[in-house]
Amino acid sequence: MPGEERTFRLPDLGEGLTEAEIVAWRVAEGDLVGVDDVVVDVETAKATVEVPCPHAGRVTKLHGAPGTTITVGAPLITVAAPEPAVAGGGPDIAAGAAAGGAESGAVLVGYGTGNASLRRRSRSRTAHAGAPRVLSPVVRRLARDRGVDVRVLSGSGPGGVILRRDVESAGVAAHAAGVANGAAAHDVAPASSGVPHRRPHPTPSIGREPLSGVRRAIADKLARSRREIPDATTWVDVDATALVEARDALRTAAPDRPVGLLALLGRITVAALVRFPALNASVDADGDDLVLVRHGSVGLGFAAQTDRGLVVPVVRDAQDLSTAELAAELARLTDAARAGTLTPAEVTGGTFTLNNYGVFGVDGSTPIINHPEAALLGVGRIVDKPWVVDGQLAVRKVTQLSLTFDHRVCDGGVAGGFLRYVADCVESPLGLLLDL
Repeated sequence: MPGEERTFRLPDLGEGLTEAEIVAWRVAEGDLVGVDDVVVDVETAKATVEVPCPHAGRVTKLHGAPGTTITVGAPLITVAAPEPAVAGGGPDIAAGAAAGGAESGAVLVGYGTGNASLRRRSRSRTAHAGAPRVLSPVVRRLARDRGVDVRVLSGSGPGGVILRRDVESAGVAAHAAGVANGAAAHDVAPASSGVPHRRPHPTPSIGREPLSGVRRAIADKLARSRREIPDATTWVDVDATALVEARDALRTAAPDRPVGLLALLGRITVAALVRFPALNASVDADGDDLVLVRHGSVGLGFAAQTDRGLVVPVVRDAQDLSTAELAAELARLTDAARAGTLTPAEVTGGTFTLNNYGVFGVDGSTPIINHPEAALLGVGRIVDKPWVVDGQLAVRKVTQLSLTFDHRVCDGGVAGGFLRYVADCVESPLGLLLDL
């Protein structure tokens, strides 16, 4: 007979996150689990998270199917503790029972129990739970964007895993079927002139879906920014030739520690924030009053476009990093963003955002501030343009910098001073050495 049942509830995932969507169960009802085994993957507004269970025993109930959104504190999984005499319970359960009632002693805060030796159970158990075998966050997002129901797909990957090509093929078929159905539904009626005409009809839709996960978080944050922040934008064209040359020189001098333009722009931004600390701030509400919060360190966020949407990883304490260290951290966070493995802590705590939208081939923008920050620096593409140098016309590498700032935090003089300092450093990066 099973022992006492324990229900594990969705833990506090940190950083004010209040809900998560069940992506895939790692276990099925009837399975045996050990203390701190990962039992489910959930997707929050910040990242995809593996959640371990602090109880050992036999799973008696899974509280929610894949795709269900549950709130923090809601039941997640129920486990019946094993009887001491049960044989074949496995080393995980035996160890858990010996440690005190088959229960973890780790604190469930953040995105797991904090146990550094989390054991991953076989992903093959996902199939036993009857859940669609979609293991990639990228594939899940693609299916949602295209209105494809993964529950009716047959995966072409190993073990029936649904791959990108499966979703793309299903999306093309659904679109073709929708177009065909729409054409067949067109009623043709004779006109008074005797020439047939088609009756007006609404444009056919190929799918509707609620905003959820990362897309919902982006929508909420941007809408709140526009509602609350009286923003203004200022911009300037700059000669970035010397910055490109500095990048090339650093790569030649230290090929094992690559430094890109984003790292150099980040280094310049941090120096500018040290000189103009008014922009390293935010406005907070204290009842009916507004409070100006000045930050003691720089959390440098940078916009990263991924298949899951736009995310803003944060380099903590950026003012303490060298240029090479900053470059390495930017590269690490970019890789994690594209892989969908950023933790909640890595996408929160920002105090200023750098947005290099030039990678999309555009010159300028008026970006929306990443609430609750006070400003955002945008960088356009670097292109060859005619430029006057010492009274002579020359071809130089030119880019446009734009600064969107919260007018409650500072006035145009401070914002202009900040942007001009950044522009001067871009045009003469060696001058930055005077401030380091």
